[in-house]
Amino acid sequence: MAKYAGPDEVAGTTSAASPKRTRFSVRRMARLLGVSTSGYYAHVKRAAATALTARQQRRADLEVKITQAHQDSRGTYGSPRITAELRDQGEVVTAKTVAKIMASIGIEGISPRTFKVKTTVVDPAASFPPDLVDRHFDRGRPDAVWLTDVTYLMCGEGEMFLCAIRDGHTRKVLGHSISDHIGAEMVTSAIDAAVAARGSRCRGTILHSDRGGGGRIQPVVATP
Repeated sequence: MAKYAGPDEVAGTTSAASPKRTRFSVRRMARLLGVSTSGYYAHVKRAAATALTARQQRRADLEVKITQAHQDSRGTYGSPRITAELRDQGEVVTAKTVAKIMASIGIEGISPRTFKVKTTVVDPAASFPPDLVDRHFDRGRPDAVWLTDVTYLMCGEGEMFLCAIRDGHTRKVLGHSISDHIGAEMVTSAIDAAVAARGSRCRGTILHSDRGGGGRIQPVVATP
């Protein structure tokens, strides 16, 4: 039927709802195709309502990129890090915009306040030595009591653990060691570093730790 549909006197229209560069009139094409003109204009109106504006398209693109960056970080990155990732990709975006989009699509990073690794695991079968310092760590002089603990570090390359030795009086860190797992060797390495920092002048020093790793450590550090 279309070959018999030639342009007529009403071909083309100035209506904003009409397609651009219309060759045939809407009325003639609707009649030949067996549809109503009102149905055609309703279709045009629905298409216009679903078309994305430049701003809406920009937001949709950011949602995709933010979601991908969040997934690549295994769900750990918040808005500051994702903003940095997008800027590295050439995006011009603020952390406020990223945070707003993340909240709207229901994703969030893991903050240090909610993401905790338990480094102290008490063995119920272990025997605990007495507390030789009675929780009084500052004995009024250096090298009377050293304190040690293991802390989890959040790193981009994986899990890391820090063991540090600190003087109970001066509060100065005397030695430390870092490892990708918790073990006795990281503790002994930190102790060796602290002993070396004091020039081996630590006879009678009490090393106090929490109850992780099988009990409270309180040996007398002897001079080698």
